[in-house]
Amino acid sequence: MLSQQEISDRLEIQDLCYRYAELIDGKDFDALATDVFTDDAHIDYSVFGGSVGGLEETISFLKQALTREAFPSHQHLNANIQVKLDGEEASGRVMCFNPQELSLPEGGSQLFMLGLWYVDRYRRTDAGWRIASRVEEKSWVFNTPDFMSL
Repeated sequence: MLSQQEISDRLEIQDLCYRYAELIDGKDFDALATDVFTDDAHIDYSVFGGSVGGLEETISFLKQALTREAFPSHQHLNANIQVKLDGEEASGRVMCFNPQELSLPEGGSQLFMLGLWYVDRYRRTDAGWRIASRVEEKSWVFNTPDFMSL
């Protein structure tokens, strides 16, 4: 049976995962530094051709890659949040369904979808639970434009 603290920790981590998706979809990338990640976080988006590195590099990458012009709309839908608690740290695996609208170079747009997992490490901080490490793991892709090598 889970203790009240374990239940609370799991719910806080679940909310943290949802907050990440909210900030990414709202393109509020700077808030990732205060609301989601630890200062020393390591983020690896390389499985889909993205950046690998620290928080500053990641926020810079997101601002350049996910512009409203290039990606007018997208959603990060999280489910099946699996968490293993270990005191002040935890690990997790989060399913993400990610439909995206991509503006095409010749005009118009194309809807494509990504299925992925976030493989995470979490750490309790004075501000609450934060993501200390996030690595994207590819599950599947659908209808990606020919010029994208995903």
